Amino acid sequence: ASFHLLGMAGLEHLHTWLSIPFCLMYIAALLGNLILLFVIVMERSLHGPMYLFLAMLAVADLVLSSSAVPKALSIFWSLSKEMSFHACLTQMFFIHVSFIAESTILLAMAFDRYVAICNPLRYATVFTHTVVAKMGLAAIARSFCVMFPTIFLLQRLPYCGHSVMPHTYCEHMGLARMACADISVNIWYGFATTLLSPGVDIVLIGVSYVLILQAVFRLSSKDAQLKAVGTCSSHACVILMFYTPAFFSFFTHRFGHNVPHHVHILLANLYVLLPPMLNPIVYTMKNKVIREKVSQVLFR
Repeated sequence: ASFHLLGMAGLEHLHTWLSIPFCLMYIAALLGNLILLFVIVMERSLHGPMYLFLAMLAVADLVLSSSAVPKALSIFWSLSKEMSFHACLTQMFFIHVSFIAESTILLAMAFDRYVAICNPLRYATVFTHTVVAKMGLAAIARSFCVMFPTIFLLQRLPYCGHSVMPHTYCEHMGLARMACADISVNIWYGFATTLLSPGVDIVLIGVSYVLILQAVFRLSSKDAQLKAVGTCSSHACVILMFYTPAFFSFFTHRFGHNVPHHVHILLANLYVLLPPMLNPIVYTMKNKVIREKVSQVLFR
């Protein structure tokens, strides 16, 4: 009926100290994304496609971090380590849905940069507000369709009284491994969805950046080349921050049997906390327009 979450198994004596960076990073993620979202919504000059994608990214970051971190802090502070099975399923669903939605948004942003640099004359006709809205809905629909079957895959399993989970939040494979039955279907479905959603996204993003770099190097002006690279650098940084800890966590969870368990859990927490904290910082620092608008709003 319920699970007992241990947090960082093996590092229980450090929970209080671990809660400090977790709490500070979560507050920074909340403030950064809320400010970015507020500025984009309030400033009409920022209602272009690129900034609307940034707003979607901020919403996905808020859902991703808020689905996992509050429970982790509750465990670290010994406030509540219990979680019902259905609450666990709900948390798992929102964490994975927001992750896949964010991956889809990053792919849409890569396509946005590709059209802006490789085919700028068609940019205004391709990226209308209607198209951007459809892309946002497609990101939600895709992530929902990918994760909805996992609810039934987990509900069908018998758990035989196994209730102690060495983790800070509920995830698909963490829940499946609690079952006392064959979980081959869960393993293969998780592997397939990872390859077919974030895996395909990172390949398509890589292809778009190869085409972008080819177009940039064909530009005759050095200033134009630097400007084109500058518009893509922030997006490239965000992609590295988002996918690196996520794929490390995925592969160590399935193949890194010699990796200490607390390292698995730390990596799993990094991909729900690090990108939401750093994304607004990177875009504010790298984008002059956003930097100026954020400064105006904060100091007004």
